[in-house]
Amino acid sequence: MTALITLSHGSRHPGAAAGVEQLTQAAAAAIPDRPAYRAAHLEFNTPDLTAAAVDLARCGEDTAVVIPLLFTQGYHQRVDVPRVIAAAEQASGLRLVQGECLGGGRAVPDVGRREAAEAELAAVLAARARSGDTHHVIYSVGSSAAAANDSVRRLAAQVSRITGVPATAAFATRGGSNDIHALARSTARMRVIPLFVTAGLLLKPLSSTPSNVTVDPVLGTDLAGIVAAHYHIAQEVGVPC
Repeated sequence: MTALITLSHGSRHPGAAAGVEQLTQAAAAAIPDRPAYRAAHLEFNTPDLTAAAVDLARCGEDTAVVIPLLFTQGYHQRVDVPRVIAAAEQASGLRLVQGECLGGGRAVPDVGRREAAEAELAAVLAARARSGDTHHVIYSVGSSAAAANDSVRRLAAQVSRITGVPATAAFATRGGSNDIHALARSTARMRVIPLFVTAGLLLKPLSSTPSNVTVDPVLGTDLAGIVAAHYHIAQEVGVPC
């Protein structure tokens, strides 16, 4: 059976790697016949993708789907992920198939599939909404790529359509915490939904927010169904890196 590898960005936060491991376990458990699985990271944490692939090859696996735990088509998804997959495939002898990222990606190039992936993620975010919320903020890392940030804004618009509550995007690396404080002055009850897989240092500015702002936990294992679905899609499409 094809193995599953999740590939996170990685973080210096001490709890980040454990969160990725929990998500990977939950995603594997959601796949019939439960494949062999490993959690890997681009930086800061171990194992990296090459080490994870070598380990699976030693255990007798010959193919794995790599699901990037990234939300947009930013630099890491477009450049770093294909690069480390190619290196890991060469080092391990494992055939690696790149799945789409959490918000839709290159493995499924048609627009319909991409929109379906975005809608699936929007539904996960919208499930965080609660009665009484008057504004939702999708709090993302942010990217130097305008198209990546635009995809988060589209996501916020979809969350708004689902919940009937206004929603906007804010970006941690572009003054997002200041934006949240400003928005809080004009709404009764704001909910901030972090577009984060697991704990990260960029969430620290949210530790101090106005009393009318609720900051949700990171998405964590709520994403297991999306990871499992993208694993199946990658097997069907069969696009190697």
